[in-house]
Amino acid sequence: MLVLRSGLTRALAARTLAPQVCSSFATGPRQYDGTVYEFRTYYLKPSKMNEFLENTKKNIHLRTAHSELVGYWSVEFGGRMNKVFHIWKYDNFAHRTQVRKASAKDKEWQEQYLIPNLALIDKQESEITYLVPWCKLEKPPKEVHVLWWNESADSRAAGRHQSHEDPRVVAAVRESVNFLESQQNMLLIPMSFSPLK
Repeated sequence: MLVLRSGLTRALAARTLAPQVCSSFATGPRQYDGTVYEFRTYYLKPSKMNEFLENTKKNIHLRTAHSELVGYWSVEFGGRMNKVFHIWKYDNFAHRTQVRKASAKDKEWQEQYLIPNLALIDKQESEITYLVPWCKLEKPPKEVHVLWWNESADSRAAGRHQSHEDPRVVAAVRESVNFLESQQNMLLIPMSFSPLK
């Protein structure tokens, strides 16, 4: 299970928050190496979700031949349903451009995956992110992973309740909430082919 929280801020505070409230990814101006991650979200036609997932499972190897898939999930709840979320890793922006050009020329990818799936997608979103300096992307010791480590949605709720009683967390939230314009949480279920579970 992955819980993703995304937020849009007017300004970024230069601070490290307690680990239970820090995200592993950021979209601001701070980056120490060239590695970037692309967050892609596909909003699918409700009656076509299973067809899309079956075709993706069958043909994802055609896409991973071009770049590294970090993870691929379906959205259990949080925002609109019938949605998939995936993360791709690139060495830098030039690498991403090379991958896009190569996949556009990949006839097998185009014919077996892209063309059949285009009719199943209502909308797409893409966001470029990077790891914040104090975080590393690692596989967890168990088959459950979240940007905030939790065994389940219930353990996440218990952790949030506990963190709301921590004066350091309360103070950090009070200071940063003025910069928050929007926030979204999603509970994500990993696909069988997802490297990160």
